[in-house]
Amino acid sequence: MIVNEWCMYCGECAGVCPRCLIEVRETSLIFNEEGCKDCRICVQVCPVNALAKEE
Repeated sequence: MIVNEWCMYCGECAGVCPRCLIEVRETSLIFNEEGCKDCRICVQVCPVNALAKEE
């Protein structure tokens, strides 16, 4: 998963992750890729398109 410089750390992605794999801190985003099932819900809800799944 790529988190680019557009991330505002708003928490939208963390709020929708069904597996609770995303933790948003004040100036960072922690993502546990190991548990990801590639549902892409986090990518879809990001208001600034800061998340993208690596192909």
